[in-house]
Amino acid sequence: MRKSVLGTLLGALLATTALTTPAATAAQPSTAPAVAAIDFSGTVALNDCSGSLVKLAGAPTSGPALVLTNGHCYEGGFLDPGQVLVNKSSSRTFTLLSPTGGNKATLRATKVSYATMTDTDITLYQLNTTYDAIKSSYGISPLEIATAHPTQGTAIKVVSGYWKKIYSCNIDGFVYRLKEGDWTWKDSIRYTSSCNTIGGTSGSPIEDASGKLIGINNTGNEDGERCTVNNPCEVDQSGNTTVHKGTNYGEETYLLAGCMTGSAVDLTKAGCALPKP
Repeated sequence: MRKSVLGTLLGALLATTALTTPAATAAQPSTAPAVAAIDFSGTVALNDCSGSLVKLAGAPTSGPALVLTNGHCYEGGFLDPGQVLVNKSSSRTFTLLSPTGGNKATLRATKVSYATMTDTDITLYQLNTTYDAIKSSYGISPLEIATAHPTQGTAIKVVSGYWKKIYSCNIDGFVYRLKEGDWTWKDSIRYTSSCNTIGGTSGSPIEDASGKLIGINNTGNEDGERCTVNNPCEVDQSGNTTVHKGTNYGEETYLLAGCMTGSAVDLTKAGCALPKP
């Protein structure tokens, strides 16, 4: 899990690790999205992670705005396997960035709408302001949450608000099960080697060429260890486990779109596949 900023700073001073790319899983048909200029618009920085201002397509802009980051970036610490938080009070703050990465404003949450580290790794915060108010005051629009499963080979950008750095690569494939310590994530995104994300990039939005949110950055195998914290392993459908040192991963976000109505998370919505309390 890419939250250890101090360890990353030390590691950057000591060494640079070359990445390797494992064989890709089966591709899915895709069409190239329209190309957009990807910058820091819609991204936020947390005290030790990255995140983004997000919105469901068609949700009213007059509704409360939302910020998405990792479940392991939740201010209360790592969530237990099987644990799901819904509508939990929070006053966490976020630094909204300008398109060029400058600090634009401070946003504040009123609650955690949803958080879990089971099957996926997300925390969704509801803010004390609206999309319209943020646009009016700061000229910043949210990232739109894509509603379809991403496809292998897609060109992506991982945009870190914490480091104010943009990583460019492609989706190398999808991992049936990604295991790290006590946690297991399903259908994770594996990057090609140029997305060499580091501590502090946890929660960074994964954007496709159109600028839509298709995933959220969350981890990478740092030391080549097997299934330990900061060293996730891949498990295929036959139960075979492989380790790919230096490879980095993200979690898909289309499932979140399937559990939302407007700015609200609705776990009773037909077809909603997110873990429930």
